[in-house]
Amino acid sequence: MRRVKLTLAYDGTAYLGFQVQPNGPTIQSVTEAALGRVLQESVKLRGAGRTDAGVHAREQVADFADSGVRPLETILRGGNALLPPDIRILSAEEVPPSFDARRHASGKEYRYFLYLDPVASPFFFRHAWHIEKPLDRAAVREGLDHLVGEHDFTSFRGQGCTAKTTVRTIFRAEWGELSPALHYISITGGGFLRHMVRNLVGTLVDIGKGKYPPERVRELFSLRDRSEAGPTAPARGLFLWKIAYRIHA
Repeated sequence: MRRVKLTLAYDGTAYLGFQVQPNGPTIQSVTEAALGRVLQESVKLRGAGRTDAGVHAREQVADFADSGVRPLETILRGGNALLPPDIRILSAEEVPPSFDARRHASGKEYRYFLYLDPVASPFFFRHAWHIEKPLDRAAVREGLDHLVGEHDFTSFRGQGCTAKTTVRTIFRAEWGELSPALHYISITGGGFLRHMVRNLVGTLVDIGKGKYPPERVRELFSLRDRSEAGPTAPARGLFLWKIAYRIHA
């Protein structure tokens, strides 16, 4: 048996998330079907991150085991030939049998895109949250600074989260500007709770609107109450941007 590491990119607009669901298409189910046709054997993917419905990925990592009969180039070319254009296999490489895309990830970066302009863009409406009124970017940056470190993120945990602990470590939290209107919030950490990034972004946008001071982020760590934090930002603006690995196994 051979273990293969895939790097995937996808537009999640038309999918019910990464993980297989009984009631509609997902990134995992569509990719497994395409690879099964290419390899002529059953394929079961293990994803590094379970992106939700409507969330995108610039770099998702998954792994699977196969018989090793066909070359890796066949997986790359054949898979992309059969996949819809909103899912791409960026690379396929053989890794040690013990490699696990989720367990061996040392960090993940998420980027959330914001379109700040009175008029929505027809080009970014699927991939950014349109906000009509200006934000106090200095206040948002200050709020981001409070995220760095180890904290209890109970106030930012989504409904249905089954994580054993709500303590997570954030390595970096930054604001980026791509154009006068297009901006992003980048959050890198060792792991994330369900809807955590979107709930953080919703709170940070409220801070940018002046509803709360930047110190509200620290208060929410102590309050441990989801109802005290801001709204959940729309899925469409969120990208799984990068996954880091120290070693393959």
